[in-house]
Amino acid sequence: MIWDLLIAALLVISGLFGLIGAFGLLKLRAPMQRLHAPTKATTVGVGAALLASAGTAVLVGDAPWQEAMVAVFLFLTAPLTALYLAKAHLHGTVDRKGLPPTGTGSDWAGFTPPPQE
Repeated sequence: MIWDLLIAALLVISGLFGLIGAFGLLKLRAPMQRLHAPTKATTVGVGAALLASAGTAVLVGDAPWQEAMVAVFLFLTAPLTALYLAKAHLHGTVDRKGLPPTGTGSDWAGFTPPPQE
């Protein structure tokens, strides 16, 4: 009984965070804000759904290895995807000539030119 309530609560939390992430994606104006809402809220939402699924698997006597694999994949790829989307936005909108000098003799980390062959 208590496990069923816990799993149901995790599913409700999952749905709420997914809804918050989708709402943030639609309503926030700046691209960097739009990037933040779904990556944080939706990751927590999917994590709660995976916990609910793992709890159900344990209750029926199975090992939740598939849920663990999805969680590891999610938590490894979501930050990298956000990083690459943010870098693509910066390269498309920020003028490198307008950046202040770094004072170190090297370029800004996000704007390092690719190696020449």
